[in-house]
Amino acid sequence: MTAESNPHKRRGALPPPLGARLRVISEDNRSCILEALPSIILAIRRDGVIADANAAAEAFFEIGKPILIGQELARLLAFGSPLVALIEQVRERGAAINEYRIDLGRPGVDGDRRVDVHCAPLPDSDGGVLVVLQERTIADKIDRQLTHRGAARSVSGLASMLAHEIKNPLSGIRGAAQLLESSVGDEDRALTRLICDETDRIVRLVDRMEVFSDQRPPERDKVNIHIVLDHVKRVARSGFARHIRFIENYDPSLPPVAANRDQLIQVFLNLVKNAAEAIGDAVDGEIELSTAFRPGVSLRTMGEGRPVGLPLEFCVRDNGRGVPEDIAAHLFDPFVTTKSSGSGLGLALVAKIVNDHGGIVECESHPRRTTFRILMPMYRKDDHRKDDERRTRKGPAEKEGRSPQDRRS
Repeated sequence: MTAESNPHKRRGALPPPLGARLRVISEDNRSCILEALPSIILAIRRDGVIADANAAAEAFFEIGKPILIGQELARLLAFGSPLVALIEQVRERGAAINEYRIDLGRPGVDGDRRVDVHCAPLPDSDGGVLVVLQERTIADKIDRQLTHRGAARSVSGLASMLAHEIKNPLSGIRGAAQLLESSVGDEDRALTRLICDETDRIVRLVDRMEVFSDQRPPERDKVNIHIVLDHVKRVARSGFARHIRFIENYDPSLPPVAANRDQLIQVFLNLVKNAAEAIGDAVDGEIELSTAFRPGVSLRTMGEGRPVGLPLEFCVRDNGRGVPEDIAAHLFDPFVTTKSSGSGLGLALVAKIVNDHGGIVECESHPRRTTFRILMPMYRKDDHRKDDERRTRKGPAEKEGRSPQDRRS
């Protein structure tokens, strides 16, 4: 068609009105647009049956569209789900409704499924309702991740201060107690030994905290997570978890993770030991180690120009007593513990190591089913180069693992 024969191509002619252009788009590409949207979109008939759904809905419900369409929505949700009541309200009022942070829940699926909901009447559909769901789970994970990083930074500064301001006086106190021990009676000698034991305990605690002051990026390599988990399982079975049954649920096709092998072993040893302590002396204790490939979560990390995908999921589950509700929200914060002899640094160290690797760690706890879930990036060929660049950007003191307080001393 020439410019002369097409009135919209002629000089000075206006393009078609926006409404006309949108009608053409909606007719030709509406299906493609809906499939590309990350939000979960459902068209619900008057009888509560799903009439249409997009790809995000398939992923959310883990059901293919041919089976999803024709299902009754209420059967896919937990009993008494508030979403069903919201849809009824839209039908009654004939107006749209928005609700935020609703826990949908799903039969047989652990964990919160929190979403923001938009429901609106479908025109010319005899009681049909359009449902748009936006998952809150991922956003909440990012919020928790930033909280963990802030807590780790605060402990980093505290650890550097303690190393100088506490360990040096403690060594003097211990030396004085040892001198006194040789010149006092048996009754007082017991007190000097108590002083030595307590100073040693405080030094061990400070030594554990010094790990947090190391701000160097980990030296990452291509790591097979299944080899790491097998090593951790052997260590646990030979010691603190010899009475516990291990279950393995691995994805054998999982690509390697970009990580420091020794630090990963430390992470999973801490998690498995935590699970074993939650199980205690129960005769039916079980710890499940699982891996899976779950794309869809990305996180912008320090030193990266764009968000990095975290498709590798590693889980440690146990059927122990669970996490008390009063500490669940602060589980990865330093010094949070329910153990009388615990320091509360084990899970804080797990969060620090995972954060240093650009990953996410979270916990979901239910009666006799607690899951620690880690999401991490897969190995890429240029990871070594980027790690080297991050290390060269740090000053000499940071390269040696020293903090700014060390430089001033």
